[in-house]
Amino acid sequence: MLERFTELAGGLDHPEGVAFGPDELVYAGGEAGQLYAISLDGQVEQRATTGGFLYGVTLDGDGNVYACDFVNANVARISPDGAVTAYSSGTDERPMRAPNFAAFDDEGNLYVTDSGDWGADDGVVFRVSPSGETATWTHAHPSFPNGCCLSADGDSLLLVESRARRVVRIRIEDDGSAGRSELVVDLAGAQPDGIALASDGTLFVGCYRPDRIFRVVPDGGIEVWADDPDGVVLNQPANIAFVGPKLDRLVASSLGGWSLMVADPGVTGVPLRYPKLR
Repeated sequence: MLERFTELAGGLDHPEGVAFGPDELVYAGGEAGQLYAISLDGQVEQRATTGGFLYGVTLDGDGNVYACDFVNANVARISPDGAVTAYSSGTDERPMRAPNFAAFDDEGNLYVTDSGDWGADDGVVFRVSPSGETATWTHAHPSFPNGCCLSADGDSLLLVESRARRVVRIRIEDDGSAGRSELVVDLAGAQPDGIALASDGTLFVGCYRPDRIFRVVPDGGIEVWADDPDGVVLNQPANIAFVGPKLDRLVASSLGGWSLMVADPGVTGVPLRYPKLR
């Protein structure tokens, strides 16, 4: 199964987050706060640096990148010209500790996972309004909340809970609050990290350990879609994202391999939301 992967870009400084932008570039972060912009033919540009350590990245409709910065404990907003500002640092009652991944909804609200400390089960999910006001959205899934994405219709947030070894679906109520949650898939024995949703409802889940990507079909069936016991192709495949004009390629960040790997998943992805915030 590994033969389906080729390298999109190498020599990156421990990329974890990966996202496809409205400009048809692939964005990834680095261990020293680098923001990489990568063309679909593999040309790499370092767009900016925050001096921190970038985890998840996502974009708005103006090409601004919202990067979860672990070292600086905030979500950094990086403009297309490379200017860096702090977009959110959490709330006064609960400052960000380990911002990990973020996803926009159609209205421009940004859902940010804060994993907390491993083993402490003190993670939360924040919701940042289009005007930048931050609130704690839910405490209900504290076991290292990690990768996330919106459902196709936008009525729920799909969330990886890494230490609980599962993916859950959290209802977004009409008033924006967090509603009931339900189990999507139990991945006991693995440490899931990032997720990407296909247009047919298939969910791909990248795992920090072991080095594999799961494929979860809408009826709940699970298969190991790619497995790398030697860690030479998919070395800690953390975040994953659909890329390309047709969203018919799947990119995995190889955190330990200093690269982005790309493959044909046989399905197309659900487009990310790129809201205009101004």
